[in-house]
Amino acid sequence: MNSKSFAIKGDICYSISKTELLTYENRYLICIDGLSVGVFESVPEKYSTLEVFDYSGKLVIPGLIDLHIHAAQFSFRGLGMDNELMEWLNSYAFPEESRFSDIEYAKAAYTQFAEVMKYSATTRACIFASVHAPATEILMDLMEKTGLQTFVGKVNMDRNCPDYIVEDTDKSAADTQDWVASCINRYKNTKPIITPRFIPTCTDRLMQRLRGIQEKYGLPLQSHISESPAEIEFVERLCPNAEFYGDAYDSFKLFGNDVPTIMAHCVYSGEKELARIKQNGVFIAHCPQSNANLASGIAPVRSFLDMDLRCGLGSDVAGCTTESIFRAMSDAIQMSKIRWRLYDNKLKPLKFEEAFYLGTRGGGDFFGKVGSFETGYELDAIIINDEPPKHYGKMTLKDRLERFAHLSIGREPTHKFVSGTQIF
Repeated sequence: MNSKSFAIKGDICYSISKTELLTYENRYLICIDGLSVGVFESVPEKYSTLEVFDYSGKLVIPGLIDLHIHAAQFSFRGLGMDNELMEWLNSYAFPEESRFSDIEYAKAAYTQFAEVMKYSATTRACIFASVHAPATEILMDLMEKTGLQTFVGKVNMDRNCPDYIVEDTDKSAADTQDWVASCINRYKNTKPIITPRFIPTCTDRLMQRLRGIQEKYGLPLQSHISESPAEIEFVERLCPNAEFYGDAYDSFKLFGNDVPTIMAHCVYSGEKELARIKQNGVFIAHCPQSNANLASGIAPVRSFLDMDLRCGLGSDVAGCTTESIFRAMSDAIQMSKIRWRLYDNKLKPLKFEEAFYLGTRGGGDFFGKVGSFETGYELDAIIINDEPPKHYGKMTLKDRLERFAHLSIGREPTHKFVSGTQIF
């Protein structure tokens, strides 16, 4: 047996559907060649020679998935939370991201980001960098060293942003082409992803060029959609022929189908847009804290689940103040309650099982068979010591997991595995 084959003993919890959370106390999770074989009461005879990691009394759950985070914004999280989206971008995000033209600054800022991500509960993430290709490669180098599985994107913007960060259309496309060509086969764990920031900052010509690069290399894509009313009105003026926001992306063939696509937010996606999202297989990154902090609104995540849309959670740092997907689970439940109570009582609030699914298996589907311990899934796991604070009574495993999710800030995993490799 190799180092990616072992057994983990502990209190095991994982999702098999949106509503089904399986829990097993004091059981063994078997990993062979980086894949889950399943959960057993004892180690089967055929696996008796495996090394056993004994985490008795601790929670063993799938690694968490962050479908949307901005690495170039990590250093100013917690600032500007009294702004709305478009004002916040101009006052905070764009000035900070412009600093990544300085290689030394990029190294320092991204080193901090990578270190935090390594020891967080996240095992896989889709990451926005900045418009600067050299800095983006630095971020990819650092993320590769963490052992996490990530997609990293050089951002593209050639209009409607400050002069100090706006790109020339041809240079933006050329830099993206050169960046992809130089890094696509360089790493084991880190992959490029096409990243137009959003329609307001990307001309038609740039979107066409990005589609050409995407098609040439078969890359996935990440962007933003229907986050705030002001943004949507802007898109309507810029793209008068588009039936809705998502249709503007789709006109360039950059909205699902043969392009694995993540769209963050969908706070105001209407029936037609959601139908296109479902038809094209687009993933939604639900970012509840960011939507609240920037006064964008509350996404109808219940509708996403009821429609069987492909959906996971995003931290959306620095719209969100923390990279914790546990916090995103807690916020998703809370914000769904507020929407139900104050806006639409037909959309029932999320249950904990559903929020946990979104943060694991729901988002994990973007990476393949990831986010569960079902047989054949890649073995991403985190080990959690949930002992403090004390509870004077019997708790189920589900109770323990739910409590930890809501109380987890500042409490990182004790151990972490990604695709069968132990990170720490």
